Amino acid sequence: MSKKTNKLAASEFGKETEVVQENTFYFGQQNFKWMLIGLAFIVVGFLLMMGPDANTVDGKFDPNAWNDDIFSIRRIRIAPLFIVIGFVIEVYAILKRK
Repeated sequence: MSKKTNKLAASEFGKETEVVQENTFYFGQQNFKWMLIGLAFIVVGFLLMMGPDANTVDGKFDPNAWNDDIFSIRRIRIAPLFIVIGFVIEVYAILKRK
């Protein structure tokens, strides 16, 4: 938290006294920017995971068919990596000081 000091003149003592005021809001503009970047990574990761399920062929459910697309590199490796990176960025955004 950032602290601001104000000097007030005390008329009866003739001295200056310092009053410390603390800023009550922890997050700054940079924190919100990093939070939005992390959220974008998470959303993109979930969008990359979307697609037809294992028994869908040409958009129709067929219990006798098998769709190997569920094991694509995009859905197994890249999408979860984007989601994990997004959560790491979110933790960084929360812990980052102003």
